[in-house]
Amino acid sequence: MDKTYNVLVLCTGNSARSILGEALINTLGKGRFRAFSAGSHPGGTVNPYAIEQLRAIGYPTETLRSKSWDEFAAPGAPHMDFVFTVCDKAAGEMCPIWPGHPMTAHWGFEDPAAVQGTDADKRLAFAQVFRQIRNRVQSFVALPLDKLDAAAIKREIAKIGQMPVEQQEDARSATDSM
Repeated sequence: MDKTYNVLVLCTGNSARSILGEALINTLGKGRFRAFSAGSHPGGTVNPYAIEQLRAIGYPTETLRSKSWDEFAAPGAPHMDFVFTVCDKAAGEMCPIWPGHPMTAHWGFEDPAAVQGTDADKRLAFAQVFRQIRNRVQSFVALPLDKLDAAAIKREIAKIGQMPVEQQEDARSATDSM
């Protein structure tokens, strides 16, 4: 049976990392996943460097917006199968009770929006975090979810979040050169 899995990607401000995660899951998941993003304290705007990264992969950005995680805990919200936190601050906060009791994991990334410096420095930070998120998302969407039991899925999504970023970059470089 072809199931579409709902995924919520959380961060504090919902302006960069969670937005990138949403777009990458929707793109790389090829219809098998429907991703959303939200923040515990949304900033109200999507970071322009995140928009730039997403346009580079052809992802539509017109409807992206910074929104509260409360939207996804409200009655009538889609039931999530997975919830991933992508910043340490959101991971430590008391989350709402999610309808459907999704599996959760923390996949922490440095905040590219916090980088100071030139536009080139900021673009570089966003490109690096984008690659890191992409590598974890690629591992996630490749999981044979229909063949794994709940305990195995929980173990795998936790393992993806614990994989050192450097290893992900090295693994990606090795497959890019093939």
